[in-house]
Amino acid sequence: MVIVPLKEAVADTCGGKAGALGALLRAGLPVPDGFVVSFDAYLAAVRDLDLGRITGEPDDLDAARRLIEARPVHATVIDALGRALDALGDPPVAVRSSAATEDTTQASAAGQHESFLAVHGAGEVADAVRACWASLFSPRAIGYRGALGRDDQPSADLVMAVIVQRHLDAEVSGVMFTPADPDDATEIEASWGLGPRIVEGRVTPDAYRVAENGPVTRTVADKRTRLDRRGTRLVIRDVPAHTRGRPTIDDAIATRLATLGKEIAAVLGGPQDIEWAIVDGRIWVLQARPVTAAPPPPAPPAGASDTSAAALTGTPGSHGTVTGTARIVRGPGDFARVRPGDILVCPFTDPAWTPLLRIAAGVVTETGGVLCHAAIVAREHAIPAVLGIPNATSRLHDDTIITIDGTTGTVTPANA
Repeated sequence: MVIVPLKEAVADTCGGKAGALGALLRAGLPVPDGFVVSFDAYLAAVRDLDLGRITGEPDDLDAARRLIEARPVHATVIDALGRALDALGDPPVAVRSSAATEDTTQASAAGQHESFLAVHGAGEVADAVRACWASLFSPRAIGYRGALGRDDQPSADLVMAVIVQRHLDAEVSGVMFTPADPDDATEIEASWGLGPRIVEGRVTPDAYRVAENGPVTRTVADKRTRLDRRGTRLVIRDVPAHTRGRPTIDDAIATRLATLGKEIAAVLGGPQDIEWAIVDGRIWVLQARPVTAAPPPPAPPAGASDTSAAALTGTPGSHGTVTGTARIVRGPGDFARVRPGDILVCPFTDPAWTPLLRIAAGVVTETGGVLCHAAIVAREHAIPAVLGIPNATSRLHDDTIITIDGTTGTVTPANA
C-alpha cells in the first residue's frame, strides 16, 4: 500500500516516527492529520537501482544518493499524492522523513534526514518525498550511522517512509523531554514561530522545568529571530525588541504541556522527546520519539560553585569533561580545518555538521538549547557539549587549549 492514513501508520511499514504519531492519533491526542508514503513506495522506486550492491564506502553511498535524486517519482505515486492531498483540502503541508533506523530507543537520528515545511501541490510534495528518500545517503546521515558503529549496514536494509501532514503556522513552538522517573521534572524549551529554529539550535529558547506537584521554574532567553511561513516560503524575521525577552508561554501552559507529555509517554511506553506547537491557543504534537540520552541537570546559579572567574558559562548540553584545541568553525568552509580531538567552537551546529561530531572531542555553541538536535546527537556520541555562550567564537581563540565541562556548562581557557 503506497499511501497509508497517518492514523493507521505502524512502525513496520511506515517507520518509527510515523508509527508513533499513528499511535497518538489512535489514542485521541492532538496530532495534525495527514498520511504516510510507506516503505513500499520507496522500495518500488529503488527496486531496479540495485542498491544491494552498494558498499558502506562514502563514494558508493553518495552514488546511491545521486541515483535516487535523479529518478523521477513515478506518475502513479504522484497521482496517489494528489488524491491524498485533496482529501486534506489541499493545504500547505509538512513533509518529514520516517526511516526504519530513526526514532528508535537506540538512535534518534535527530535531524539527520530531510524535512520540509510549507510544501504545496502534488508535484512539490513528490519532489520533497524524493529528497527524503535520498537523504538516507546524505553525508550527515552516513556520518551519524558511522559514529554509532553502523558503517557496514547494508544499503538494502535502509528504507524510508515519508510523513505528509497539514502544516501548522505556529505562534510558539518547542521541544519537551518527559522524565524517566515520574518524580523528576519535565524539561520544556520554547521560542517564537516555527520549530526548526529551536531544533537546529539557531536560537536560544526559553527553558522551563515543571516539577511533579511542584513549581514551574523558568529561564527566559533573548529570542532574537523567528521562522514563519509566507505563502510557500519560509522567512526568518527579527523579533521586536519588546518581545525578545518576554516569556513565550506562561506557567499554566507549561503545566498543560507537562501533563500532555505524561499522556504521550504512557501511550508510547517510556520517556519521550516531543516536538510541539501552539496555534490559536491549542497545543499540537508534531513528533514523539524515545529519549536516547537524558540531558545534564541545569547548571547551578551563578556564584554557587568555585568555577574560575575566567570561565565562560553556558547551558550544560552533554555530560563529561574534555581538554583540547579550540577550533573556530563558522560554516562549512571551515570543516576541512577540523582535526580529530579538536573542540568545535561555533555559532550553532545544524544537522549538516554531524560528520564533525564523529571526530570532535567536544562542542561549544553560541546559541541553542539542551533539547536541540546537536545536543541530542552529542549525548548519543558521548561528546561533552556546552551551549548558548554568547560570542563564543570571538571570546575563544583558534588553536588555543580549552577545557569544557558539559555537566556544569563551563568553558575554561588553559591560561585562565
